[in-house]
Amino acid sequence: MSQLSERRKFLATSALTIAGSASASFNPIHFPKGKAEHCVFIWLGGGMGQTDSFDPKRVGDPKKKIAGSYYKAIDTSVKGVQVCEHFSKIAPLMDRMTIIRTINHDVIDEHAAAVNRMHTGRNVTGTVVYPSIGSAVAHEKGAAQDGAPSYVLIGYPNVTRGPGFLGSKFNYLYLTDTVSGPAGLSRPEMITVPRQDRREALLSELRKVNKVQGKDKALQDYETALEQSLKLSGPAFSKVFNLTEENSTLRDSYGGEFGQRCLLARRLIERGVRFIEVSHNLNFSNGTGWDVHNQGIEKQHILIQELDQALAALVLDLESKKKLDKTLIVVATEFGRPPEFDGGGGRGHQSKTFSVLLAGAGLKHQGAFGETDELAKKPVKDLVSVPDFFATIHASLGIDPSKNLYDGDRPVPITDSGVPVKVLF
Repeated sequence: MSQLSERRKFLATSALTIAGSASASFNPIHFPKGKAEHCVFIWLGGGMGQTDSFDPKRVGDPKKKIAGSYYKAIDTSVKGVQVCEHFSKIAPLMDRMTIIRTINHDVIDEHAAAVNRMHTGRNVTGTVVYPSIGSAVAHEKGAAQDGAPSYVLIGYPNVTRGPGFLGSKFNYLYLTDTVSGPAGLSRPEMITVPRQDRREALLSELRKVNKVQGKDKALQDYETALEQSLKLSGPAFSKVFNLTEENSTLRDSYGGEFGQRCLLARRLIERGVRFIEVSHNLNFSNGTGWDVHNQGIEKQHILIQELDQALAALVLDLESKKKLDKTLIVVATEFGRPPEFDGGGGRGHQSKTFSVLLAGAGLKHQGAFGETDELAKKPVKDLVSVPDFFATIHASLGIDPSKNLYDGDRPVPITDSGVPVKVLF
C-alpha cells in the first residue's frame, strides 16, 4: 500500500472516530509502535545534496553544465541500493539503515524557514510557536534516568530547536564543542567551592520567597530548569562529558570533532538522555559547509567522509553494546540540491525531493524507501511528507503520532496529520 493510501486511510479513520457516538469511549487510532528508547538526530545544516550522497544518479560535469551526481556511486549490502562513493564505511552497514529518498516540502529560498520546517514539522506562523521534535519527544518520554536531561543539543542554540508552547521545562541543554562541556554548568576556576556554597544558600533563600508569592507557569518552569541545572552541574552527570574515559582506539574510529560529538551522544544515551541533536553544520572545512554553492562543492567530499566515518562508528559502537535496536539514529537536513550545476560549479536549493536517513531502532530496514526520477528532481513513488517523517520518528519511539499536545487549553496535533512509513514497522 502506498504512503498516499496510508494517509487517506489514516484521515478516514480519524473522521470516523470524530463522527462516532459521543457516549462511546474514545478508541485511539492504532499506530505502529517501535521499540526505540533514545534518538540521535544528526543535523546537516546548509542542505545536503541528495544526488551527491544518498540518491546517486548518473555522473554529471560541472564544467560542461551536464546535470548529474558529482561523484560515482557504489553498491551497498542491500541489493539494488547504491550510495555515493565516499560512503564506503556505511555501505556495508546499509542493512541496518533506510534512506528515505522522497522527503519533500515547499520551502527553497530561505534556510531559516526550511530549518524550522525540518525541526518542528510546521510552517512558521504568527500565532503558534511550535515545539521542535526534540522538545516534543522530551515532553512525551522524559529522561530515561533520574539526574539526566531529556534533551541535549550539541551545537549552537536556536529557537527552531526550542520547546515552543510546551515551555522551558522541555528545552535543551546545549554545548558547542566536546571540550568545554555544557554552557553555564561548569564552575569557573575563580569560583571556589565555599563561594559556590554561599551562592547556592542565597539562591535557596530567594527561591523560598518565590514560593510564598505563588507560582505561575513561567515561575514553575524556571524552578524546574533551575533544579535541573543544579543537579547537572554536579560531578555525577558532568563526568559523561569526559571522552578520555573511552578507549583511544574507539575515539579514533569516530574521527574528528564531529565524530567526537557522535561518541558523546552514545555516552549521553547511556546516562539516560532521551533525545540528542548533533550538529555537523559547524565544520566549514570546504569553505561553505553543506551549503555548496559555487566552489564550496569542490571539497564537499570532506564533509561526506566525516559523516561516513562517524555514522559507521556510531552504528557499530551501539551494536556492540546491544543498544542499536533501542536507539533511533536520524540524519536530516533542511532541503536538498538540484542535479544542475550553478554558474560557479556548485548547486542551488531543492525541496521537492531530497533524502534523510534512519538507522537502528529495531525497524524493518529497507536500505532505501521511495523512488525519484532519473536525476532526483522529482519523487515518482512512495512520497514521504515532513509530517510523515515526524510521525515515523514518533512511532519509532512508541509515541502516538495522532495525539494532541496542548497550547494552554488549545489542542495541537503532535504532527500535522503525519502517517508513519509502515513498511518499517
